[in-house]
Amino acid sequence: QVQLVESGGGLVQAGGSLRLSCAASGSISVINDMGWYRQAPGKQRELVVLITRGGTTNYADSVKGRFTISRDNALNTVYLQMNSLKPEDTAVYYCNAYIPIRPGILNEYWGQGTQVTVSS
Repeated sequence: QVQLVESGGGLVQAGGSLRLSCAASGSISVINDMGWYRQAPGKQRELVVLITRGGTTNYADSVKGRFTISRDNALNTVYLQMNSLKPEDTAVYYCNAYIPIRPGILNEYWGQGTQVTVSS
């Protein structure tokens, strides 16, 4: 079984910073794409940023220049550095990963979510 466990959420004032981590554990040989999504109250879950195994990134326009994703393939961990936080960044943040379970077949996994609250 594969598990994704997020950490690092919390309460911060506008303009502040937080760093989220997501560690994957279990029967893992390699992880393909990893990413962060978020869901604010009353809204649909949305993509924040994706990162390929090779390090190519794709950011949502709303976070470009403020958030930075990185990953450590040896540790099966992905990070999200969030700077210049705004109240509209308040949401539950979910880690996501695509992991091969057999040649050509990927399973999608989600973490349990971590709350980020930005006060004005």
